Amino acid sequence: MSLEKHDLVHELPEYRDEIHRLKLNDHHFARLFNEYHELDHAVHRFEQGVENCDDQHLETLKKQRLALKDALFALIKQRASN
Repeated sequence: MSLEKHDLVHELPEYRDEIHRLKLNDHHFARLFNEYHELDHAVHRFEQGVENCDDQHLETLKKQRLALKDALFALIKQRASN
């Protein structure tokens, strides 16, 4: 089981400045970013054993986190090209 955190800046370090800019200037991006951060935190707590959940719930959270990451990455790419 991976205990690695997957915060967005560490997942996409080459977009660090763009992520920061979008968090400050794009409300939709900021909302999705916060959702991603909360999901990542929850997954990490479950993986560490701080909180308990069944494997199916953990996998669902990981899939939601991945979907948010994909949506955020699409926004980053879209905004970076403008």
